[in-house]
Amino acid sequence: MDVYNEKLGLKIPQHIAIILDGNGRWAKKRMLPKNAGHNKGAKAVEEMCRNAYDLGVKYVTVYAFSTENWNRPKDEVDALMKILRNYLEDCIKNARKNHMKVRCIGERSRLSPDIAAKIDELEKASCDHDGLNFTIALNYGGRDELTRAVRKIADDVALGKVKPDGIDEALVESYLDTYGIPDPDLLIRTSGEQRTSNFLPWQLAYTEFYFPEVLWPDFSKDDLIEAIKVYNSRDRRFGKRNDE
Repeated sequence: MDVYNEKLGLKIPQHIAIILDGNGRWAKKRMLPKNAGHNKGAKAVEEMCRNAYDLGVKYVTVYAFSTENWNRPKDEVDALMKILRNYLEDCIKNARKNHMKVRCIGERSRLSPDIAAKIDELEKASCDHDGLNFTIALNYGGRDELTRAVRKIADDVALGKVKPDGIDEALVESYLDTYGIPDPDLLIRTSGEQRTSNFLPWQLAYTEFYFPEVLWPDFSKDDLIEAIKVYNSRDRRFGKRNDE
């Protein structure tokens, strides 16, 4: 449910999902190596979480590493994994300081054991926090998530735990990585690209989309407020647009 920010005169979406796009282009514009853009982008995530919570946002979900990202050059993937290790370490400290509850979604078996262990540590350390609910999509793909959910449902049907005629939207949702998290009200994809790239296909069914030109490392509090202003300009009713 949206909350009202009296200072800004805006309804604040409960849940914002963000595709962090433009790190590489940010670095290229400055004639820097690509991993410099990824490092800057990781720092921008921390700042954005603080800004979102200060504005009244309760849930933020970011697309950090997709199942398709493994197809990037090996040196870039290795650099991203190094940045991820450092980010997870910092995130444990930031979660404690800012009372963030952190959750990671995606298929973990392809991640290295030390990264998987760090994710477990982060989730356990922050599970009782009462601040921003922050979800990081790592080795995540929407079709992969749905495929894994279908397999789990099929296994439970075979075991007699689920009856085929009992499969409905609520049951499918309970098998998704995001179970217990409300669907996003607003999706932001930076850098001007206008596609969802296999991010939360089930959950984005009634989400408002916003595609600013700004590259992710430059995404500021003013940019976030502008996104929320655009969200406020949309005519929504019960999670849908009024003309639907």
